[in-house]
Amino acid sequence: MSSKDWLEKDFYAELGVEKTASADDIKKAYRKLARELHPDRNPGNAEAETRFKSVSEAYSVLADEQKRREYDEMRSLFGSGAFRRNARAGGEAGFPFDVSDLFGTTGRAGAGDRRFTSGGGFSDLFGSMFSGGAAARPRGPARGRDVEAEVSLDFEDAVRGVTLPLTLRAPGVCDVCHGNGAKPGTTPRTCSTCHGAGVTTRNQGSFSFSEPCRECQGVGTVVDEKCPECRGTGGVTKNRTITVRFPAGVADGQRIRLTGHGEPGERGGPAGDLFVLVRVRPDELFGRSGDDLTLTVPITFAEAVLGTDLRVPTMDGAVTLRVPPGTPSGRTLRARGKGVVRRTGQTGDLLVTVEVVVPEQVSGEARAALETFAAQTPGAGREHLDARVRRVS
Repeated sequence: MSSKDWLEKDFYAELGVEKTASADDIKKAYRKLARELHPDRNPGNAEAETRFKSVSEAYSVLADEQKRREYDEMRSLFGSGAFRRNARAGGEAGFPFDVSDLFGTTGRAGAGDRRFTSGGGFSDLFGSMFSGGAAARPRGPARGRDVEAEVSLDFEDAVRGVTLPLTLRAPGVCDVCHGNGAKPGTTPRTCSTCHGAGVTTRNQGSFSFSEPCRECQGVGTVVDEKCPECRGTGGVTKNRTITVRFPAGVADGQRIRLTGHGEPGERGGPAGDLFVLVRVRPDELFGRSGDDLTLTVPITFAEAVLGTDLRVPTMDGAVTLRVPPGTPSGRTLRARGKGVVRRTGQTGDLLVTVEVVVPEQVSGEARAALETFAAQTPGAGREHLDARVRRVS
């Protein structure tokens, strides 16, 4: 029986039993099917003969306690049909390669005939996956942890982009041992337990599992004389200053990743990353919506009615916008290309919202002019409401 059969065939379904079925239930199911499908009882019936062989094959695995355990473990790990491909991709229909080839067993010829027995193919299959042999990779010094810092930027700096020095008090590489954790004049030695691999292997039944070496904590080397400054860790807490470039258009709440500027790895391991969280201080005039800048500008009632040319500020000067006659309060005018300009060339707009200002007090002449205007435009815009009022009165 090939490794392919173990993955593709559902032996429990062949016997019509649940996966949790007891040994007695499996035996009863097999005997019942064997009597019904036996060739002597079905002479010349090719379908019954094929079914009889499948049932016998399933029982040969599920009736053996060790084979059944290995079959369950394999199906659980890979999943039923997890490595199936479309038959048109080449090879056998539904399974164009043998699982033995997937894990690098010897040659294709004969590999599909290897049987999964206690000391045979199944152990070799998982041994190559979990063992500390050729498939196991040395752990080496552990990667340093990521570090996060928070920076507040002025609104204009966030829009235009800015380069700032950032001072951190965080773990850094030890200046005495330069990160290897050894006392000056000495060097770490290769671990005699794992021989520099950083992992050791232990056997558990049919499997071999790898775990970090306890002697060197998975680093692969041992420090006999530790650095007096960092006490063998290769890192110390200190102040360090780095220069951070904040690109144009950086937004509030955005995180900028600086690779390799985090906490150094233990004893020379690769450093983690630094994540800078950006906080943007509000501007007294401008707001922001994506790459668009927003601005609210007050206008008088007369300007809204008659129209006007409105001169408004931008981030790099000023622009004149035409307010059409009869502009209602809350209307938004657009100045294209006057928003956030990114380094990629992407440009937002300036969105100017006009608000009609109602004065609390007016002079006598202004009041007289307004009364004249009101007399000439009675209930302007409320005609539909007045009609309803008259109907219900």
